[in-house]
Amino acid sequence: MTLFRLTDPGVLIEPIVVVAFDGWVDAGSAATAAAARLAEGSQVIATFEADLLFDYRARRPTLEIVDGRPSKLTWPELTVRCVRIAERDVLIVAGPEPDYRWRELAGDMVDLAQRLEVVEWISLGAIPAAVPHTRPIPVMGTESNPGLLRAGIQPGPAGVLRVPSAASSVIDHAVSASGIAALGYYAQIPHYVSGPYPAAALALLRAVGRHLGTEIGHGSLEDEARQLRTSLDAAAALDEQTRTYVERLEAMVDEARLPSGDELISDIERFLRDRGTGRPQPD
Repeated sequence: MTLFRLTDPGVLIEPIVVVAFDGWVDAGSAATAAAARLAEGSQVIATFEADLLFDYRARRPTLEIVDGRPSKLTWPELTVRCVRIAERDVLIVAGPEPDYRWRELAGDMVDLAQRLEVVEWISLGAIPAAVPHTRPIPVMGTESNPGLLRAGIQPGPAGVLRVPSAASSVIDHAVSASGIAALGYYAQIPHYVSGPYPAAALALLRAVGRHLGTEIGHGSLEDEARQLRTSLDAAAALDEQTRTYVERLEAMVDEARLPSGDELISDIERFLRDRGTGRPQPD
């Protein structure tokens, strides 16, 4: 018995899977925002058993109460949606990061990919990092074999980086072991920014578009990114500590000094410790 129910999607053309879960590797909601934009106009071809995957105490269903009367429950769900982009089919697996059965889910994802004859598996994510909001969004990559990444995006960081795994990485590892080409694009966002970060979602969309050899419409993301940039510039101008910190990050980027694995971990820890303050803390 599998965790998913698959409808007949018809004949698929060189299907590529794009995965994005909210939670651990979705800083600024960048990956899920990019996936939502990709999925516009798509149709659901598979659903997963939500009761077996989610802890409803952590991800409670949303209750709508109209005029004092409970009227509608919306449950968290994990689906596979299909959309035709650039003469090929893109399958978007998106939703809340599952709480349970990661190993079983990874095996079922491999089964699903093999049934649908998936040719590539792309994971999207975003991580907090030592980068300023005043520079283009850096995108790191992962790849199961050399040469899978495109548009000049490099795998990294160099060396060994040990971090708690995301569910998408567990699935990515299983898919790769099955022989399907697997890669990932991960945007780096300023760790001193809280809330949605549309510039990173835009960077991920562009990375997927370059991978597919086409331009993907970004809707309102560019305007949202511009508005947030204006707000961050204004906040930095009013606070000397924040302004000094941003200038320090700019100097690092301009000198092309990439942070090491230890620095990335340190910045992630600082982000988690200070999230919600809206401003960096001094070293």
